[in-house]
Amino acid sequence: MEKEKQGSPGAALVTGGAIRLGRSLALGLARKGYNIVLHYNNSESEAQKTREEIRGLGVSCELIQMNLASGLNGESLIQRAAEIFGGLSVLVNSASVYDGGTIAGTTEEIFDRNIQVNLKAPFFLARAFRNLAGSGNIINILDNKISFNQYHYAAYLLSKKTLAEFTVLAALEFAPTIRVNGIAPGVILPAAVRSESYLSWRVEAIPLKRKGDTENIVKALHYLLDNDFVSGQILTVDGAEGKTSVGRNAESYQGD
Repeated sequence: MEKEKQGSPGAALVTGGAIRLGRSLALGLARKGYNIVLHYNNSESEAQKTREEIRGLGVSCELIQMNLASGLNGESLIQRAAEIFGGLSVLVNSASVYDGGTIAGTTEEIFDRNIQVNLKAPFFLARAFRNLAGSGNIINILDNKISFNQYHYAAYLLSKKTLAEFTVLAALEFAPTIRVNGIAPGVILPAAVRSESYLSWRVEAIPLKRKGDTENIVKALHYLLDNDFVSGQILTVDGAEGKTSVGRNAESYQGD
């Protein structure tokens, strides 16, 4: 791969970058001067809107569509992303699925979807990034639920806990040329179906007594990129909720 132009931080691939947290991360990278390759699955119109927002910040942005649940080709996605800007210096594994379900209530379909998107995709994208780019940064987006054992989200939580372990393994194997870290957000972007009473209930259990916002996660991303002596770390951004004993969640909520 060709070297990035001198003075430019290079190009970043953000999976699931069209909406929600992925969108905020892509915009945060654009503000740092990165050209963006925005991956999406079904959110084509949102991806186009995000692309225009990113271009409005004075950098370039191109889109790549791929279904990570059924059509994953890690080498192809990394290769296509790298070819757009002549190189790739950052991979942000943000694409995720989020299914509730106890162990007893988890179907093979739910299990496979969560493992495929939340673990297998980051695994093979990271491998391809290492093989093609050779140097740079990989950031895996996790969840502060990895601090708990909420069996109400069995397949999802298993996929994210394993991704956290993979983050450490990859940091060791890919060193010294690639740094690998993770970010574990807490209550940042609750699903639209969550009620105000539910959110208040969640906030009660957060030691800082407030929810976070996407800028808190963007700042974490910037820190991990800027501090070149940090690797193999999970940066939890959750107002210390993960330090409590159990953690609250929608499945154990008794309100409404």
